[in-house]
Amino acid sequence: MPLVEAELRRLARGYMGRERRGHTLQATALMNEAFLRLTDARSIRWQDRAHFLGISARLMRRVLVDHARARGYRKRGGGSLRVTLDDALIASPDPAFDVLALDRALEALVKADSRKGRVVELRFFAGLSVEETAEVLHVSPDTVKRDWRLAKLWLLRELKGGEQ
Repeated sequence: MPLVEAELRRLARGYMGRERRGHTLQATALMNEAFLRLTDARSIRWQDRAHFLGISARLMRRVLVDHARARGYRKRGGGSLRVTLDDALIASPDPAFDVLALDRALEALVKADSRKGRVVELRFFAGLSVEETAEVLHVSPDTVKRDWRLAKLWLLRELKGGEQ
């Protein structure tokens, strides 16, 4: 358990370090939610540390996306009282990056090239090194570097709306 907790805490800190300031979800809450989802997944046959990190990264990404969707629902008036424009003059800060847009772009990347999608997930979300990512995917480090470079460019284009 201490080893699992340490790995989840490291992943959660990495995720939350890339989130906007004032995010309502904290690293400990993200870690706890991921742990709960991991304990619900009893049917997983753990292969090694890299397999654990990959699945944990995917679960944390899902937690952040679910949180962002719930926040967006509330932000757009879901379950809220209607107020006039004069009563709602307080502006909210923009996020550092839109996790929902990134999730949509990553899903599109996975459909176009699943290995590049896995590279992004393992490098960006799980915080694995090039060598660790290569080990998980059973490819060379040079392949990971090439996929990482191309995937970043592809995602950037997607996030900018397909502009050239």
